[in-house]
Amino acid sequence: MANKISVQGLCAGYGSVQVLHEVSIAVDDGETVALLGTNGNGKSTLMKCMMGMVQSGSGRIQATIDGIEHDLAGRSPEEIVNLGVVLVPEGRRLFPKLSVEQNLLLGAARRDARSSIERNMEFCFDIFPRLKERRHQLAGSMSGGEQQMVALARALMTVPRILLIDEPSVGLAPILVTQTMDAIQELTRRHRLTVLIAEQNFTQATRIADRAYVIVHGHIEFEGRSKEDLHQNELIQKLYLGG
Repeated sequence: MANKISVQGLCAGYGSVQVLHEVSIAVDDGETVALLGTNGNGKSTLMKCMMGMVQSGSGRIQATIDGIEHDLAGRSPEEIVNLGVVLVPEGRRLFPKLSVEQNLLLGAARRDARSSIERNMEFCFDIFPRLKERRHQLAGSMSGGEQQMVALARALMTVPRILLIDEPSVGLAPILVTQTMDAIQELTRRHRLTVLIAEQNFTQATRIADRAYVIVHGHIEFEGRSKEDLHQNELIQKLYLGG
């Protein structure tokens, strides 16, 4: 059944500061879509609105989960996660004094995930073999790349239908960014997840995305429906390709 998410005419901010201005995007069933933008342009705010962590001033956020449409506006983060929409936050936000395995088990708190903990754990270890080797290691003692693996695996333990990933490349060496993006591509292929990635690394994000939006100062300035669209666009040339 279809799993997709859309935002229409969303305005949001913090107090008197408006960050998002009439933002509209859509991620269709099984797609991986990149939300491109440099720091401070509203990527994380949009993700937080979609998760109910920041309340919007106007606009609509709708998710279709297993073919059933849900209005996300006004719902709590817990309710949204229970529907099957899950965020991998910027900075990973792990529990550093808990082991890898304990962090993953916390991801299985969602009702629909509790019956398949062992199967999902094995799937995570299959995607990220290093985590199986270090399942008893404290998460806070791991490298940045390993912690990103834990964050992604913890999200998988929730049995998500729609996965939002905020800045997965932040703080990682280039080779680890490549490995992280490869892992995202592999897990989306295996699980047929619907994925939105907020990212400022144009090359890596567009390598695995089906298409992309560009957000500038809280406005969606461009929608690239293919990799060719993105590389030929003047704004992309200016912001990312040195044109």
